[in-house]
Amino acid sequence: MPRHRPRPAWQVADFFALEGEATVYLAAVDACVAEPATARRLGVRPQATVESTRAAMLTEANVARAVEPCQDTQARFRSLLEGEERLRRRLDYLRNGTHPATVLLGSTTLLTLLFLAFASWSTALAAAVVPLMTAAAVWRHPVWRMSVLLNLREWRLRPSLLLVSRRTAWAGAAWRRELEENGVRPLVARVVEALLGEDHDSLLLADSYDGLRSPRSPQYVIDSPAARSLARKITQLESGGTIAVSGSRGVGKSTLLETCANDAGFAVVVQAPATYSPYDFLLSLYVKTCESYLVHHGSDPPAFVRLSTVRRAARRLFPALRNTLTVLAFGLAAGALVVLGLAASARSLATRYERPLRTHAAEYGHRAADVVADVWRGERTGAAVLAVIAGVVLWSLRRWSRWADLRRGARYAVVAIGALLSTAAFGSLFFDGGVRSVMAGIDKDPQSFLLLTAAVLTGLANLMSDQQWEFRGRLLLGTVTRGRIAVGVLLVLLALLLTRPMAQAMVTDPENPLRLACVLAGLLLIRAGSWTPPDPTPYLMTACRDELYRLQTMQTASSAVTAGAAQLLTTHTASLSTLPPNFPELVSDFRDLLTRIAAEQHRREERVVIAIDELDRLGSDTEALAFLNEIKAILGVPHVHYLISVAEDVGASFVRRGLPHRGVTDSSLDDIVHVLPCTLEESKKILGRRASGLSEPYKVLTHALSGGIPRDLIRYGLRLDEITSKTRLVELTDIARQLILEELADTLAGFRTLLSKQRWTPRTSALLIAFRNLTGHLRAGCPCVSPELRRALEHVAFHDLHRHLGEEAAAEIEEAARNLIDEASAYVLFSLTLLDIFGEGDLARRRDEAAARGPEGDLDLLGQARQELEVSPYSARQLIGSIRTAWRLTDGPAAGLPPTVPPARGRDCPRHPRPVA
Repeated sequence: MPRHRPRPAWQVADFFALEGEATVYLAAVDACVAEPATARRLGVRPQATVESTRAAMLTEANVARAVEPCQDTQARFRSLLEGEERLRRRLDYLRNGTHPATVLLGSTTLLTLLFLAFASWSTALAAAVVPLMTAAAVWRHPVWRMSVLLNLREWRLRPSLLLVSRRTAWAGAAWRRELEENGVRPLVARVVEALLGEDHDSLLLADSYDGLRSPRSPQYVIDSPAARSLARKITQLESGGTIAVSGSRGVGKSTLLETCANDAGFAVVVQAPATYSPYDFLLSLYVKTCESYLVHHGSDPPAFVRLSTVRRAARRLFPALRNTLTVLAFGLAAGALVVLGLAASARSLATRYERPLRTHAAEYGHRAADVVADVWRGERTGAAVLAVIAGVVLWSLRRWSRWADLRRGARYAVVAIGALLSTAAFGSLFFDGGVRSVMAGIDKDPQSFLLLTAAVLTGLANLMSDQQWEFRGRLLLGTVTRGRIAVGVLLVLLALLLTRPMAQAMVTDPENPLRLACVLAGLLLIRAGSWTPPDPTPYLMTACRDELYRLQTMQTASSAVTAGAAQLLTTHTASLSTLPPNFPELVSDFRDLLTRIAAEQHRREERVVIAIDELDRLGSDTEALAFLNEIKAILGVPHVHYLISVAEDVGASFVRRGLPHRGVTDSSLDDIVHVLPCTLEESKKILGRRASGLSEPYKVLTHALSGGIPRDLIRYGLRLDEITSKTRLVELTDIARQLILEELADTLAGFRTLLSKQRWTPRTSALLIAFRNLTGHLRAGCPCVSPELRRALEHVAFHDLHRHLGEEAAAEIEEAARNLIDEASAYVLFSLTLLDIFGEGDLARRRDEAAARGPEGDLDLLGQARQELEVSPYSARQLIGSIRTAWRLTDGPAAGLPPTVPPARGRDCPRHPRPVA
């Protein structure tokens, strides 16, 4: 879409009191027109362009409709805009040029401030006389005095104008946001629809197909009757149970199981094996349950060492080695710097306190040794009695219940000692003689005091500022944040402060390394006091890890000692191999582990779900029931909900339980949920969530082709995107014909493959020729339905074996081939019906007329007819016939239809030529 220059504000200024309002309105219109959802619809038809849309939005009626929902915000913006205009006029009046006297007075004042900051106190006082004399000279002259007064008023108004301009910009942005959301955007959508015409829904202009490209993503799953029914049944089976989810392929059983698993506290989703192997399935389920439990509690499953995978071991070793080397590199460098800085202070402390401490320690050690020796010799009876009593008390304290409180108190004491030590290090500055002497001369160095005060205030402002001030600061300063500016100012102030003699004297105090050592020791004590040992591994996590080792490995070890001539030789070997337990033991252990997991989750009021999907992949219903009979030993665990995906025939076996006899489903399943194909409304919800902006006719078309099966519904939705990208078609008639004919060609190719396996004679091969010629017509790849193609479709859709082949030839066709022909003919009739409904224009009017003739005109019956084709071609043909009657479509072949389908001629369509390679 080409970009267009915005229309000048004066063209819509008549609708607004101020030109600024017109500018904001034009910006809102341009922003809404440039949105992808709107820009995609412009240029599709000649009358719907960017120019025509903007012209319609600039009419008086549409401007009034767009502005009406946000008049309060507009009034605030207009008030601020008028105030800003008044301030600008006053500034224009005062801004007549700056008089030289004002420049002279300002320059002398600035120089005095610089002397005050960086010169001595006496020089600054002497320089302060210059601006005073300059001000007196300026004030004595009347013209200069008036110029100074005008400039002072101008300087006073400039901050006010800056603040009002910012408030006006905020109000204008707020009005524009509200104008776009509530006024312009809905009106632009209606204007574009009016420009496109009454049949704008027939255009394929979806906003996004992301939901169709991610069919298993949970964010696109919608609520369904089957999901609500399953949730109710799980709630009713509070103590656990087995629920089967029955339905045809692609109806959404897997999505339903995954949704329930995501809502549970602990869930395991497994796929049933494609071949009948209950033991292997239970073993894999056991292993996955243990791994899922470990992952659920934030622990990784154990990695088993394999002797042939040296590369895997290197991949695990190198990251750990890299982390260790990184810690050592930084740790050694940091430790070396700390030791280098504190070495002199440590030697000074050792020299000062080593001898007294050693003398006192030796003295107390000799006294304690004398007391112990006297007690041992029996010379101190009282001390011996006290020793016995102390031993008895100490033994009795081994189970004292207050040890935890004592340890907690010791930790608090360590933290308190660390805090006191760190605080004392800073507090010692006020008692240091050298620092106090430096601080006493602060009156002689006011610059240092000012810089120190500014640094402290900047740091406090940075810590105590609120979010509102920060937000406004970001607006005023653009992309530079308030925090970065404060840090930069603080660093500059500290750098200037270190250039002053007082700061240098305080930093170079000889006791500072010792104070820093005390601070580090205090911080280490605080860290040591707040450290808590890691929680011990829960029992179930240990059990799961042990079960994984038992199920996946067998560890054996052997050792031997061999006597040599001069020494003993020892040998040791170890090996790992897989040796799982037998089936009964596996069932018992799995039930025991799962029972403990379910009991733990039940205490937390969480649900445990074991979802077994794809059970219908086993083949026939007999094999599925046999597999269910083998694994039913693991079912029935308390507080565990088993969800099993089964085919329709297995579900039917459960529904007719006891008629005439009971089967394995009665003893294995507690309830069943039938997942039915979607209705038309449910299909619309699915496509509305997954393909936003898709119009209703395309939702009905995809629903009819898919029969309400969600998997096929998503597939046909992607086919729409593919056709649009390949052919650039956007009209419903063209896209519907293209999609229906392509699907019909693929389906007939499948029928021809099945028909080729039947037995044919020279007289019955005319049917194969008819199918081949029809496939040739469909290969043209053109969305136009030519008269030859329509006659070919009617020939197959309304076929009559006795009329086309004769009585004798029709009798030679076997029953299996006859059934395939009937199914193919019914599907061609269904496709022809879709072509007649969606391949012609003015769908909305014809739909209303068909609905007025009776319930057979409802478009939802098209999806039911597609579903009926899977049951029987004869019942489906009857339903399709009633639909065609309601839509006033022909119920038989056209007059003069030839007895055979003529071969296709290879000519290009002038309306839709084939692309040149």
